[in-house]
Formats: sequence, structure tokens, C-alpha cells
Amino acid sequence: MLTDDGKHLYVSWDEYNLLTEKLALKVHDSGWQFDQILCLARGGMRPGDVLSRVFDKPLAIMSTSSYRAEAGTIQGRLDLAKYITMPKGELAGRVLLVDDLADTGVTLKAVVERLRGMPAISELRAAVIWVKGVSTYVPDYYVDMLPTSPWIHQPFEEYDGMRPDALAKKFTV
Repeated sequence: MLTDDGKHLYVSWDEYNLLTEKLALKVHDSGWQFDQILCLARGGMRPGDVLSRVFDKPLAIMSTSSYRAEAGTIQGRLDLAKYITMPKGELAGRVLLVDDLADTGVTLKAVVERLRGMPAISELRAAVIWVKGVSTYVPDYYVDMLPTSPWIHQPFEEYDGMRPDALAKKFTV
């Protein structure tokens, strides 16, 4: 639900799951056939996992990080993992890159540039749930374009500030 000021978008688990399913259908409806999925950790892990299951394709993971300060609300230096984790073989063929959103576009653009330099990848397309209006990169597939570039409050963010002792309190009566 977008707030009246257009600066915040609050997403429930049900909405998040529905949007992920809509993303899967957008990829499917395009008719594009791909061999593997590469998700960007952390934000792309949930949609990447769902798409991997729906399309029955292997899932590879690449860790990236730029939002660390202030409980993940301040963007800092972009770090891309040196290695890609996957069950076997190498990232090759037609690859679907999955993340949760194109915020500034910096992360997606950097990853796409790195992957396009890998000779084993014959084709690369990107898919996200949201694209913010300020993004410098627009993926091939997305569910929602957000022209006001709101801060997206995703349902799993409740764990960002939660530590084991706070979690334990949920189970004490």
C-alpha cells in the first residue's frame, strides 16, 4: 500500500508473494526460454527461489551489498561477490537475472556488465518486482514501475533489527 505522500510503499507477505507470481507470469508470457536463474542476494533470493521452482531451473546465487548503514536504509559502496554459488557446472547459456527491485539501477547495471563479459553466457535478461523512477537501469521484466521512487518496506525487513533475544520474546507467554 502506497502512503498518501507517495514516499513509502508498505508490502505484506501476501502482496509480496502475489507480485512474485506476477513476475513469473511476465517471464512466461514473453515466451523466452532460459537455462538458469541467477538471483542477487539478499533481495533477489525469495523471488529467485520461487521462479526457480516454477520454471524448474537451477538457481545460482551472487551476493551483492550496498545497503548496510542505518538498518539497511543508507546506500554505501557496492560490493559484488567474486564467485557465484551454484550446485554444479558454471553459469552458462541463457540466464535470467533476478532481484527484488531496480532502485538506483547501480547494482543491476554492474552485475549485467560483469555477466555480459562472461563468454559462457549466450543471452542475459533481468527480472525484478519493482522499478523505481530514479533507476538508471530498466530490466527486461518487472511488475510495477514506481515513478515517485518510494522507499519499499518489504515484509521480511522486520528481521533487520531483530536479534535472537527479541525473537525469543515472541514465544514466551
